[in-house]
Amino acid sequence: MSNLSALAAKDALSLLLFTLRSGKLLAINLLKVNEIIPCPPLTRMPESHPNIKGVATLRGAPLSVIDLSRALGEPPLADPDGGCLIVTQISRSRQGLHVQAVNRIVQCRASDILPPSYGTRGRSFVTGTTQVEGEIVQILDIEKVIHSIAPPAADTDIDGLDAEDMQLLAQTRALIVDDSLVALHQSANALKKLGVHFHTAHGSREAIELLEAQKQAPEPINVVVSDIEMPEMDGYSLTRHLRAHPDFRDLYVLLHTSLDSTMNTEKAQAAGANDILTKFSAPELSKCLLRAAKAIHAKS
Repeated sequence: MSNLSALAAKDALSLLLFTLRSGKLLAINLLKVNEIIPCPPLTRMPESHPNIKGVATLRGAPLSVIDLSRALGEPPLADPDGGCLIVTQISRSRQGLHVQAVNRIVQCRASDILPPSYGTRGRSFVTGTTQVEGEIVQILDIEKVIHSIAPPAADTDIDGLDAEDMQLLAQTRALIVDDSLVALHQSANALKKLGVHFHTAHGSREAIELLEAQKQAPEPINVVVSDIEMPEMDGYSLTRHLRAHPDFRDLYVLLHTSLDSTMNTEKAQAAGANDILTKFSAPELSKCLLRAAKAIHAKS
């Protein structure tokens, strides 16, 4: 086993498998799931997005319910009022996904998940595929589904930055690593507004190749902003690889995750990350990047 494969094999993840009307297996990271409940009565809100099936009341709080079949362009469920809700907490938002049925929970490794084919990457709501007992499982890009319904505000709050801060950010050379095109564009737009020079990579292996190509550049990359959940090699394994590499061990690594960062802080620190942040808040990302820029400047 190669060094990259050995690092990637360390990280197992749990997937919740579910189906829509077609019966094909879809999956979502179990860490994104709060609970699974029978579909309750829904209130249809006037002028809501077509992919919002309605609003449920869950323990006294409203919960928007996404018609996942419609959002993915699939036939409606056999029983439109039946099925169940997968209640998720993702990227600072909470929602219910209306599905036909929940199948089971399975364990796999990041190295077992393959990215979608390059030609379908921008059009698909699938972020990766794997095999479970010989059957193909598609892993849902739920962030893209949510973004298609309610795109987040893209403004970056830089009011609190002075001339020295802006100069430090201008000297920062970042690499954004994310398999989600939506998340990649959000981060790229925020860095542009901050004046940060950056490159992008759609996964860990592409990021490593780019770092190798850039390490002799006059102004090499000094900050890596990486997603955690990625096919083939996740953000933890990428961080460990960088820390073990003599040319990259001093890079500042910010793990940028759609999961609750407070739940993953210990694991991020153990992997060697300098910081961790929950997606997506442009103001908070700007604060993290300024913190990185100051740390890099203090070393030079």
